[in-house]
Amino acid sequence: MKLGELRPAKGSHPRHDRVGRGIGSGNGKTSGRGHKGQHSRNTVPPGFEGGQTPLHKRLPQKRGFSNFFRKEYAIVNLGRLAELFESGAEVTPEILVERRVVRDLKDGLKILGVGDLPHPLTVRAHRFSKSAEEKLRAAGGTAEVI
Repeated sequence: MKLGELRPAKGSHPRHDRVGRGIGSGNGKTSGRGHKGQHSRNTVPPGFEGGQTPLHKRLPQKRGFSNFFRKEYAIVNLGRLAELFESGAEVTPEILVERRVVRDLKDGLKILGVGDLPHPLTVRAHRFSKSAEEKLRAAGGTAEVI
């Protein structure tokens, strides 16, 4: 075999249609575009709907912007911690994930002050609301920021 004898596999390179090359070709005269009408003359721009207001103009525009640096925290209420942990227990994000209180930590754990805390707890989290911190200290517990 020589370089000049190399050919692509049969059927891998179909011949392109040569339109407008006479009646005998089967694609002569109107070049397969039919007679008259919009499609026989020029191309129709994508999204053109025959003069009707196109879909991309009918839909409302997205307003505002999304903060790329926004942090989303997994949140847990103090009342929930009071139900799950006994007095003097240490609460960490890892323990909460292990006990399936939180499914995904996202960018960290934030403790909110909803509910009552009757006994002291040591809570380690990435953020605390002011009310959560106050209730923890009032119950004799500690709030440690990781």
